Amino acid sequence: MSSSSAVRIEPLSRPLAGSVRVPGDKSISHRAVLFSAMAEGTSTLSGVLDSEDVRSSMKVVEALGAKVALDKQPDGSLAGEVRGWGSEGPRQPEGPLDCGNSGTTARLLMGVLAPWGIEAEITGDESLTRRPMRRITAPLMKMGVRFSPDGKETLPVTERGTSALRPITYDSPMASAQLKTAVLLAGVYADGTTTVNEPAPSRNHTELMLPEFGVKTTAGERTASVVGPARLEACDVHVPGDPSSAAFLACAAVLKPGSDVTIENVSLNTARIGFVRTLERMGADVSIARTGVAGKEPFGTISVRFTPRLRGCEVPADKIASIVDEIPVLALVAAHAQGITVFREVGELRVKETDRLRAVIDGLEALGVDAWEDGNDLHIEGQPDLVAPAGLVFDSGGDHRLAMTWALVGLVGREPVDVKDFECVAISYPGFLDDMERLAS
Repeated sequence: MSSSSAVRIEPLSRPLAGSVRVPGDKSISHRAVLFSAMAEGTSTLSGVLDSEDVRSSMKVVEALGAKVALDKQPDGSLAGEVRGWGSEGPRQPEGPLDCGNSGTTARLLMGVLAPWGIEAEITGDESLTRRPMRRITAPLMKMGVRFSPDGKETLPVTERGTSALRPITYDSPMASAQLKTAVLLAGVYADGTTTVNEPAPSRNHTELMLPEFGVKTTAGERTASVVGPARLEACDVHVPGDPSSAAFLACAAVLKPGSDVTIENVSLNTARIGFVRTLERMGADVSIARTGVAGKEPFGTISVRFTPRLRGCEVPADKIASIVDEIPVLALVAAHAQGITVFREVGELRVKETDRLRAVIDGLEALGVDAWEDGNDLHIEGQPDLVAPAGLVFDSGGDHRLAMTWALVGLVGREPVDVKDFECVAISYPGFLDDMERLAS
């Protein structure tokens, strides 16, 4: 990629101050669209994230026969109605189901299609077709779903579902909300109890949302079950703000001298605010306050102030699932802390939109910070007086989390930086730069 495609990110002229709302939660938005498409009747949605990933889910369910009428609101969110296919099931699509860059769309879709006797090719963009899918196809095959070509590890794959799904108890080799959701969605239509056991807690949005659609779930910290056959009934869903997007504003406030920011209407789901706990471990001035609940999803405010003295910390393996999307920006904060920060068992970062583990290490080394892998652990030796050198050029590799992380180097630093392929932030947070500049105005 040529440097001509880079966007120059200039330092903010003032501290970040005031209150802000981040876009709707991406994980909840995907589920709201997909579950509404599966349901009997018309669901009313509000606060839905308008991003390329969520629009991939919208396009896919439309291709399968759902009616999606979500319109842009003054605050930039999407709201409106989705009429599902219900007991009739999805229609045979006319062509491949293109999930774009959205791993969530592709993986959850496999569970959505599992109970139906249609044949559908699932594909995506160049990045998505490199990401692992066998983790999803393996348990669904145990339930009776067929995928071809046999043994294919990546997209594109062709799925053929069955009305005779078998319930399973599946001991997942990893903590993955996408895997868990795909199996549970198939389990809704199987005759009996389907259970997923995980080695560590993962996001529980599915367990919280399915009961809103009339499907009972049973959940513990590391296990979730559904009893089928059941059916989804239309409901109203309000999507709170996305904690993963909020993390970038919070980390910016921690690093930019004089900053004092309140992020409003953000999901405070305990499986999603691990980044707040990690910042607390580093000594950051950060707090949360619950103000309400949307369905069963708690939401509220996150308040953050500049913290001049940060300390390194250790993040244990069982906490990684709750911060997996925020590790790049937390690694940047760790680069400014006194001592060594260790993120345990972060091998999953290698199979995100890019090899995030390698990219984080390379980016921090460009800043002059020592960072290294030890097995699946990430080590960062911070520098409390860190000043980024002039002339830095970062390549996001088309990864929205990396694009925003490297943008912060310029925004909270003294020198501008160039970020290649910065436009990929539209995948999750199209107004990221606008919000940052408004808080610093």
